[in-house]
Amino acid sequence: MKSFITVLGEDKTGIIYKVTSVLFENNINILDINQTLIEGYFTMVMLVDLSKMKTDFIELKNHLENKAKEIGVVIKLQREDIFTSMHQI
Repeated sequence: MKSFITVLGEDKTGIIYKVTSVLFENNINILDINQTLIEGYFTMVMLVDLSKMKTDFIELKNHLENKAKEIGVVIKLQREDIFTSMHQI
């Protein structure tokens, strides 16, 4: 299963490292990544492969939400099919 992870928040050192560390610890592969700064705000979108992850979807979502609180950003995890449906006209 593929999913999208979005990250948004005030730019600071270590955001990519801290988010990708959660993925590494759970054996999640990043298939595509795009990040940018918009007027001091960090934005990142990743397409990830969850097929070999060491946890379940809800637990991963909780790990990412806890990491978001720790580093002061917003992290959302959405299954690819739901993300795609939301963005189709």
